[in-house]
Amino acid sequence: MRRRRVSRVATISMHTSPLDQPGTGDAGGMNVYIVESAKRLAHLGVEVEIFTRQTARDLPPVAEIAPGVSVRHVTAGPYEELDKGDLPGQLCAFLSGVLRTEATYDPGRYDVIHSHYWLSGQVGWLAKERWGVPLVHTMHTMAKVKNLLLAADDKPEPNARVLGEEQVVDVADRLVANTAAEARELVELYGADPARVAVVNPGVNLTVFQPASTGAARHRLGLPDDSRVLLFVGRVQPLKGPDVLLRAAARMLVEDPGLRRRLVVACVGGPSGSGLSRPAMLADLSRELGIADIVRLVPPAPQHELADWYRAADVTVVPSHNESFGLVALESQACGTPVVAASVGGLRTAVRDGVSGLLVDGHDPGDWARVLHRLLREPRRLAVLAEGAVEHAAAFGWQATASRLAEVYAGAMAHLHRTPVAVNS
Repeated sequence: MRRRRVSRVATISMHTSPLDQPGTGDAGGMNVYIVESAKRLAHLGVEVEIFTRQTARDLPPVAEIAPGVSVRHVTAGPYEELDKGDLPGQLCAFLSGVLRTEATYDPGRYDVIHSHYWLSGQVGWLAKERWGVPLVHTMHTMAKVKNLLLAADDKPEPNARVLGEEQVVDVADRLVANTAAEARELVELYGADPARVAVVNPGVNLTVFQPASTGAARHRLGLPDDSRVLLFVGRVQPLKGPDVLLRAAARMLVEDPGLRRRLVVACVGGPSGSGLSRPAMLADLSRELGIADIVRLVPPAPQHELADWYRAADVTVVPSHNESFGLVALESQACGTPVVAASVGGLRTAVRDGVSGLLVDGHDPGDWARVLHRLLREPRRLAVLAEGAVEHAAAFGWQATASRLAEVYAGAMAHLHRTPVAVNS
């Protein structure tokens, strides 16, 4: 019997480019996931071509971001950034560009399609039918889950997205879940066939994110050596819950006014999603709470600078209302900084409660203030958690993610073609 190989993957990321800076707009953990896993797949001999919507006139048709990894810019709608709510109207144009690219090559250029987020899944669905290759899909976030866990001032996801996700779940040959909990949600909320769901944990770049001197990091960032630093990293929107941290900090200062001399609350990221309608949300809330003097609002940072922020912090705070995984938590722990996170979704996997950080039930600022204040007053416990954080994060390298993805691709191909498939090594 002829043995096939996984040689080239068409990765589809319609609504956000892997070239975008994570932390603002629609760029976040998904961007990091696509880039890092693609680079490691290339190390395994699997070429990755990433299709994304062109958002500037001067972007080249194809950009190589690493050996074996390229980004293909597809013209679909105006070049400027579009709201995700407007992107369904560009699905046909984007699909046309994807199909035209494949048509310029000999048949069989791609072995597998891997789509990310439901809009890309719609494109992957039709490309799969045209090319006769399997579709592997990663949700990253799910409308039904988000709508069950909405922040008080957030908007529910529309029914059109729910329907679109259900369609992708029905047609995908394999569904990649970040955690076992997400796999259960796919089965229970979307009726996914458990046999088609594979759990693949995301990873962390252990070369960039690793422990180093806290004092040196604080010096580079302009933070006092004796400060107590609480850090939020991520897109500024209600889903991520940065307001919970600010309100908790205000409660801590009421309880311990002397802490004001040393406390720094740093928020690294930019507005996104429903947060775009209130771009000054954190600045306004800081003034309203009377803590503007201790809050530092920092724009999205490249990875090497972000690693310094993690190292400079005493604790990284992740108060999200929902997370499919929580790469921020993993990055922080890899740098040796414990995490206090909401006990939701993938954060229950990304943070090992009581070992690499602490999980908090609910989003009551009073509860968060008590947990954070107690932790800042217990340096020995912080040190123990810091050691546990590094050890926990070490198990989540991107190479393991890529190897598992390659196995999922091979399984999808074998099922479709009924022939054994080799994973490159």
